[in-house]
Amino acid sequence: MKLRKQVTVCGGAIFCVAVFSLYLMLDRVQHDPARRQSGGNFPRSQISVLQNRIEQLEQLLEENHQIISHIKDSVMELTDTGAVSPSGHLPFRSANGSWVLPFDGRPTFLAVKPQDCQFAVGNRDQPDVQMLDVYSLLKFDNPDGGVWKQGFDITYEPNEWDNEPLQVFVVPHSHNDPGWVKTFDKYFTDQTQHILNNMVVKLAEDPRRKFIWSEISFFSKWWETADVHKQEAMRKLILGGQLEIVTGGWVMTDEANAHYFAMIDQLIEGHQWLESNLGITPCSGWAVDPFGHSATMPYLLKRANLTSMLIQRIHYSIKKHFASTRNLEFMWRQAWDMGSNTDIFCHMMPFYSYDVPHTCGPDPKICCQFDFKRLPGGRINCPWKVPPKTIVEANVAERAQLLLDQYRKKSKLYRSKVLLVPLGDDFRYDKALEWDQQYINYQKLFDYMNSHPEMHVQAQFGTLTDYFNAVYKTNGVAQGSRPAGYPVLSGDFFAYADREDHYWTGYFTSRPFYKSMDRVIESHLRGAEILYSLAVANARHAGMAGRYPVSDYSLLVDARRSVGLFQHHDAITGTAKENVVIDYGTKLLRSLIGLKRVIINAAHFLVMKNKEFYRFYQTEPFLETDDRRATQDSMPQRTLIELDPAGPRYLVMFNPVERERLCAVTVLVNTVRVRVLTEDGQTLPVQLSAQWSSASQMSATFMVRLPPLALAVFHLYDSPDSPMTLRSDTLLRLSGRGVAARAVDPLPVRSQQADSQTFYISSQSLTLGFSGTTGLLEFKICSITLRNILKSHCFAFLLLFQPYHQKEPPVVRVVEGPLFSEVVAHYQHFQQTIRIYNVPGVDGLSIDITTMVDIRDQTNKELAMRLVTDIQSGEVFYTDLNGFQMQPRQHYLKLPLQANFYPMPSQAYIQDGNYRLTLHTAQALGVSSLESGQLEVIMDRRLMQDDNRGLGQGLKDNKKTANRFRLLLERRSASNKMTDSATTSFPSVLSHMTNAMLNHEVLALPILPKRRGIPPLQTFAPLKSILPCDLHLVNLRSIQSQQDPLSPSPYTALILHRLALDCNFEAQNLGFNCTTTQGQLSVSALFKNLDLQLLQPMSLTLMHSGTPLANNTTITLDPMEISAFKLKLR
Repeated sequence: MKLRKQVTVCGGAIFCVAVFSLYLMLDRVQHDPARRQSGGNFPRSQISVLQNRIEQLEQLLEENHQIISHIKDSVMELTDTGAVSPSGHLPFRSANGSWVLPFDGRPTFLAVKPQDCQFAVGNRDQPDVQMLDVYSLLKFDNPDGGVWKQGFDITYEPNEWDNEPLQVFVVPHSHNDPGWVKTFDKYFTDQTQHILNNMVVKLAEDPRRKFIWSEISFFSKWWETADVHKQEAMRKLILGGQLEIVTGGWVMTDEANAHYFAMIDQLIEGHQWLESNLGITPCSGWAVDPFGHSATMPYLLKRANLTSMLIQRIHYSIKKHFASTRNLEFMWRQAWDMGSNTDIFCHMMPFYSYDVPHTCGPDPKICCQFDFKRLPGGRINCPWKVPPKTIVEANVAERAQLLLDQYRKKSKLYRSKVLLVPLGDDFRYDKALEWDQQYINYQKLFDYMNSHPEMHVQAQFGTLTDYFNAVYKTNGVAQGSRPAGYPVLSGDFFAYADREDHYWTGYFTSRPFYKSMDRVIESHLRGAEILYSLAVANARHAGMAGRYPVSDYSLLVDARRSVGLFQHHDAITGTAKENVVIDYGTKLLRSLIGLKRVIINAAHFLVMKNKEFYRFYQTEPFLETDDRRATQDSMPQRTLIELDPAGPRYLVMFNPVERERLCAVTVLVNTVRVRVLTEDGQTLPVQLSAQWSSASQMSATFMVRLPPLALAVFHLYDSPDSPMTLRSDTLLRLSGRGVAARAVDPLPVRSQQADSQTFYISSQSLTLGFSGTTGLLEFKICSITLRNILKSHCFAFLLLFQPYHQKEPPVVRVVEGPLFSEVVAHYQHFQQTIRIYNVPGVDGLSIDITTMVDIRDQTNKELAMRLVTDIQSGEVFYTDLNGFQMQPRQHYLKLPLQANFYPMPSQAYIQDGNYRLTLHTAQALGVSSLESGQLEVIMDRRLMQDDNRGLGQGLKDNKKTANRFRLLLERRSASNKMTDSATTSFPSVLSHMTNAMLNHEVLALPILPKRRGIPPLQTFAPLKSILPCDLHLVNLRSIQSQQDPLSPSPYTALILHRLALDCNFEAQNLGFNCTTTQGQLSVSALFKNLDLQLLQPMSLTLMHSGTPLANNTTITLDPMEISAFKLKLR
């Protein structure tokens, strides 16, 4: 106490002296007669002297603040006994051997309103077509269908169109992959720019010509290189209806592995570009190449105000079934929708492909004759050996009749007398010759058909929306409305097979390194968007907008576009050539580095206690990043925090989750003499562990409580051992006789002979048992399987089971301590770490699994992790669609093994009347349940040969990859046994939180030591009120300026998702207060120290505006809905 008084008095004296000195200096500046000039005018030389003096004064003030800050730190360190924890107790071991931690003891409560649980168990109208029923119904056999090999013979009566002529819309298109066999930039240079250049000329030659374009990544690149005349000509074509932009996303996104955050973001990026450059809004969706279709996509398109959509790659047996029942056009409804609010009109293409031979009708031999690029003398021909013929007067009648026959047969598969005929293929129309060949020959056919009334056909070029509008008009309904008699469908379209048993399910796992990297960057992008928006708003509020590096916005734009590009259906899927993958990886790494810069620049501004002393120097970052990647294909390395006895190091922790978070955070330090203090001087429990790659570095793990979306400040000291800093107990289990391992201080290691007895690790919540032989988890048996790939496809695979086996027994490392315990099993091709955290709340209730996979020495093999339990799940399991919703699945013996795998972007679970076991994942992988009580995940795959799908190479560029999971076991409430319907299922609140914590890790950002010391800092906690725990902040995205797309406007997009909850599980302590409000939120009461000046409902991609609301309006979201609002914060 005496010491504390002395230090305080000393600090106060220094402060008084500093203030008095500043006063004298100011006095001199004011009274120095040399500074006064007649008439009050200062010469330029005197002004510069005055400016210098003012700058010196500012510097002195800053140094004075730093002195006070150092005094505070000294007081904090000197008065801290090293034994004061939030509860005043030291960690201790209980009777069962588990550690009991000092904890702040803050009471937490779970208050979910009963009304907020009703959605999960509510009644829903049955759709006309439920895809789960279709799967049960179909035999999935493959009889020969004649000319339409996967279908059936189509017949018609010649007089069927006498009363209502057939309307035919031929829609020219060119499918441009933003990377596949060539890189994005190489495709643009070689082909895409020529397609768009020719488009401007050739469409203008005849107003009857039409075309559609999808990928804005390519279109925007062309626009930037085009001169003003080309831009104006292109704008005229679009506004005149000759060119339609369909979907309008940055790419045609994959729908299996992509997370809904990234699917929305790439759609926003494309739509915002279209709005600012062309002022247009897409109406129709066009997805001809994604390998299977998710139910999430129609929801996102509907919420973006699109009215219709088209899909193509669907299992040939399903296409045949839909064609035979004339259900190829339907209203696609979300399985969870209580009404018809999510319905969107969808057209399914009926045949094998989107190329010309498979789009005019059922007979590819005939349709190929109407692909005029294949005229004799060209580079490509018809595989059916009958070439096209140039249309001349002598053959036009015969040719028109032959083509009309195909049109009529195709139209018999649909309910209206309006027909869609796509005309294109990959990278078509890159030469002027093809534009002439297709348009001139088809126009002759159309002119002949239309001038012969006895043919009862009206044929023309059209856009996709021209076709849909004609369907609506024919049926007498408004655009986007359900025509009478058209079915409602719910479900999705996985897995896809294009022929025989060639199931495209391998891509759910292919190149898992980049699938993992993608999700890390998505989390950084979301975090950077939120912090940037808050920093800019706070800078405006403080009148400091000019001093904040607003130019960081260009880094956000670059990252949005790189992440958007990677959602392309040949990027995140892992189905591109090796050099293209490197190009994607390089772009992603550049964006990740840029995002880390945005985050540390925002954190710098926001944690400054006195913003007047904020100085931004481009070349002198205030903080370091949490980790670094040396190359695009290397694992991240944590930043080392070098502690020094001379003074503290400061650490800023960013919690990107919108919940308060009680968790263990690990940093890398250079000494065991580490003490961690909170901002207000509380000592935190620390667990020190060995860093196995370096003897001079240690892992320091400590428990922190972080406010939602906060930047919290911590102090790290190099100081004598604190009773709150404890060392891990490490044991190596070795199998060889006479083999021993030892390590000396600072972190000793014991070793013992391995035996077959089960051994255990424990926390307050969990006890896990491990096989003494394998070192793998036995709590729920976890086995690793290495499989032979019998028939290899980059997109598809066939498998042979073979349990993983290696000659040498594994080395098993057991680490135990107060904050976490883990078991690490080292095998030749993988290293599996099972860790449990001894912290209250979400982090302590699930098992952390990291599997480091390396199969680079294997041939045609894949590595699978199988979870075996006694849960009576039968043949049913559940996988998520895009992290947005859960989809029930069923294992079918009538299907081959590879057909029973499904995408798992974020989670999968099995359940019975008592338990649910959920595997949460930080990267998209393929999953199945091949037996009751089992889950099986494909971790990596290696293929030595091409799969004959156009890529021209195998899958041989495997990387050492860390696949991260959380395994959560939940018990159903005694009063609430399983109530899931057959078609819907929802995670619990704990499961939602577990997934969020796994996918959005805390970022530990060290502040760089400064020669003049660190100015005073304080925790930045932006939320004024707690967000209801069923509301997820998808994004807080600064909207681009209309004048300069690389600068922000004053507006911000708030995107919220209301989660649906299954409440029928035993309540757990989440570690934070969880309340629900029936979807209600007051936005004006959400952010601290910021004024809300605009609250405007928007469509999902911000292209359609609602009426602005009063700023104090309470908004309401329904369960599962995603809503967007335009805000003005300052």
